[in-house]
Amino acid sequence: MENRRFGIKALVFVSFLSLLVGIFIAGRFDITDTTSAGEFWKDATGKERPMGPPSFAELAKRLMPPVVNISTTQVIKERPVVPFPEFRTPFDEFFDDEFFKRFFNGPPREFKRHSLGSGFIINKDGYILTNYHVIENATEIIVTLSEGKKEYRAEVIGKDKKLDIALIKIDAKEDLPVAVLGDSDKLQIGEWVIAIGNPFGLGGTVTAGIVSQKGRVIGAGPYDNFIQTDASINPGNSGGPLFNVRGEVVGINTAIIAGGQGIGFAIPINMVKDVLLQLKERGKVVRGWIGVTIQHITPDIALSMGLKEPRGALVSSVMPGDPADKAGIKPGDIIVEFDGKPIEQMNDLPRIVASTPPGKKVKVKVLRDGKPLTLTLTVKEKKEEEFAKVDTRDRKTPAGKLGIAVRNITPELMERYGIDEKEGVFVYNVTPDSPAQKAGIRRGDIIKEVDRKPVRNVEELRRVLKDAEGKEVILVRIKRRDTFLYKAIRIK
Repeated sequence: MENRRFGIKALVFVSFLSLLVGIFIAGRFDITDTTSAGEFWKDATGKERPMGPPSFAELAKRLMPPVVNISTTQVIKERPVVPFPEFRTPFDEFFDDEFFKRFFNGPPREFKRHSLGSGFIINKDGYILTNYHVIENATEIIVTLSEGKKEYRAEVIGKDKKLDIALIKIDAKEDLPVAVLGDSDKLQIGEWVIAIGNPFGLGGTVTAGIVSQKGRVIGAGPYDNFIQTDASINPGNSGGPLFNVRGEVVGINTAIIAGGQGIGFAIPINMVKDVLLQLKERGKVVRGWIGVTIQHITPDIALSMGLKEPRGALVSSVMPGDPADKAGIKPGDIIVEFDGKPIEQMNDLPRIVASTPPGKKVKVKVLRDGKPLTLTLTVKEKKEEEFAKVDTRDRKTPAGKLGIAVRNITPELMERYGIDEKEGVFVYNVTPDSPAQKAGIRRGDIIKEVDRKPVRNVEELRRVLKDAEGKEVILVRIKRRDTFLYKAIRIK
């Protein structure tokens, strides 16, 4: 009897122990009874975060208030025109007369055009950043705050067309929410960014994406240095902020590619901060100027000049009496550093020079005949009539072989073609598909140098070309109208 009781107790103990082990194993290895509907799937507990992009909900809620909608009104004057046949007649000269147009077409008419954009508050007193093109020629600017209940008339404090930025101000009689400006230089490709704006008049729109690339040059102006992003940017987003995930403004949304998707561009906020106080205090931006014409260094030009890689800005001409000329910079020099900042490509130089205060003395490092040289110049103020002469036509100089017909410059040629050069060789014909044509040499160009040797007439041209026999690429300096250019002609 005693043995039987002991056996029952032992059985109960073993069963209980087995149950505990089973529970432990089921929990340890997530073994569930799939026959129960409640255990057929695993409900989310709310504690686990799925892999993928972060939620921007709280961030968007915090960043919305400083972003504003901007609507503008422009008055457009247009003279109504009576339609004429598309073909030309002997009477066209009479019809084109200005008196005829005024008499028959009537006085100019005016109509109002409305446009929409975005902006963001940077100061509690009501200062707002936006794009120049948003407020350009506006006779009235209305700013609507993010909640859509308050509207204010704005005045333009400062604007800069070249950078496409404007500073406007509203008088709200209260402290306003302010966007924090970040450091766009620290942005990394692939980093998350958020765009907030007023696309197609749909205010308070939030889109997210990543930084696709930095330093983009899209031909918008002399200081292109755009952040490219795939965060959706549409008409009406112009002037709105591009935020990083810390809630800091890193750019001003500015441009899109027509017909493109996921390709938008923003002005780096650091470029804006460089000129922001000037906009507030002067209403415009004063930029530096050194007086050089520069161009890209193509692989062929780099090869002809003995460079290991295409790097720097090639000086094709120097304006007499300007800072570069006084410092001793010469055509053919390659600027590789300006005021301690490296010049990796041509577009770096105009931006850096422009942001340098006039009157500042800076050191400029150049390569001359392959040897480094450091010069000192004093930056002067860039006047409105002055502009950075940049030639971009040499970016893709193709390879090929040489074929030009040339003539000495004569008084007859000078009169016929308006040439103001007495020395050099006039190119009067370029053979199609020849090395010269492929390098970009054109009829009417004047050859001034070959391989850094001056060319004053045809005889000197023949001599320097003979010296260049056996070379793969020769470097030619030409004058085209008022601009000097370097062309690399591949002859092998």
